[in-house]
Amino acid sequence: MSYDRAITVFSPDGHLLQVEYSMEAVRRGSTVVGVQGKDCVILAVEKRAIAKLQDARTIRKILQIDDRTVLAFAGLTADARVLINRVRVEAQSYRLTLEDAPSVDYMARYLAGIQQRYTQQGGVRPFGIATLVTGIGADPKQPNKPFLYQTDPAGTHSRWKAQVIGGRNAKTLREFLEKNHVDGADEPAALKLAVRALLEVVDSGAQTMEVCVMREGGKIVHMTEEAVDAVVKEIEAEQQQSEEQKQGDS
Repeated sequence: MSYDRAITVFSPDGHLLQVEYSMEAVRRGSTVVGVQGKDCVILAVEKRAIAKLQDARTIRKILQIDDRTVLAFAGLTADARVLINRVRVEAQSYRLTLEDAPSVDYMARYLAGIQQRYTQQGGVRPFGIATLVTGIGADPKQPNKPFLYQTDPAGTHSRWKAQVIGGRNAKTLREFLEKNHVDGADEPAALKLAVRALLEVVDSGAQTMEVCVMREGGKIVHMTEEAVDAVVKEIEAEQQQSEEQKQGDS
């Protein structure tokens, strides 16, 4: 029997093969890095090469859900568009019904709930995307502090201090973040860590990066290519200085 023919059939070893295939679609997508700082969250995305005549502004991997929640995704762009539109509608419905903005925890749970439903019924297939979501309102004691959440095609969601999704080198980059992440880092340090991680997989520096900063209070800043390039040059200068010191010591 082919256990990958139907989404609702488990294989003998307990796997839903269609869900695992959707996770493979995520691995084939662009790399997305998220880093939690003391009072900010950094989202950095690898921008793949586009056609010479294509307008780069129409290819976005970092999108706003509402005025205080931002999402970055890895995987199938068409699936992401459909899923994000549904989450945006829910955010507006929540405001209309409860007269309050939804928290990032609520939005991540809602998004993961949709993804999970598409693993449990016939006639559909899982969404081929994983997401990193950041926003405020998740902690009543720190209502203005942004937090970082992840969802995946299986429908799980969880909070992270730093995480990588998409790309073939996600495991290596996650180990890099585990080694270099510092709790309570300020915005410049968190930004450098995210960009350093992405530099491990991109070739053209700032030209192939998209970076967004979520600051305290829900302020969203999409960094320009010039601003990202300044961070890249600073990182390269620090690496060169470190290499010169090692050569001097030896």
